[in-house]
Amino acid sequence: MRIGKLSDYASMLMVQMSRMPERNVSARQLASESGLTRPTVAALLKKLGRAGLVVSVRGVGGGYCLARPPQQISLADVVTAIEGPVELTACAIADGHCELEKGCGARPHWRTINQSIQATLMLMSLADMARPTVQLRRMDNG
Repeated sequence: MRIGKLSDYASMLMVQMSRMPERNVSARQLASESGLTRPTVAALLKKLGRAGLVVSVRGVGGGYCLARPPQQISLADVVTAIEGPVELTACAIADGHCELEKGCGARPHWRTINQSIQATLMLMSLADMARPTVQLRRMDNG
């Protein structure tokens, strides 16, 4: 199980942008600063834009900026924008994706695991990711 490299790259770009959220940055600048190719950065920005996470600003001094403050964008938002919903198994999100689901004793556990991973990704904001180290907030109320 691994987050795809494009989600990893997208999170890296979004963290980079979150460190100076007031600036507009071009795809060329992001590519130069991150070490990624310009076509990769452009493709990721397009997906992130469609998901409403970045905004394209035209004109002199234009480029891309975060659509919301960094503390309001979660890592789950970024991963979902690039890969779609987090699904560890076919049955983790919805019924009817596996012909064996009716007799499967593991299914409810996979759903719990999937929900835990999703919740953890939702707890981690870009602002959190931009800090040198992060202490996760507890998911329970205790």
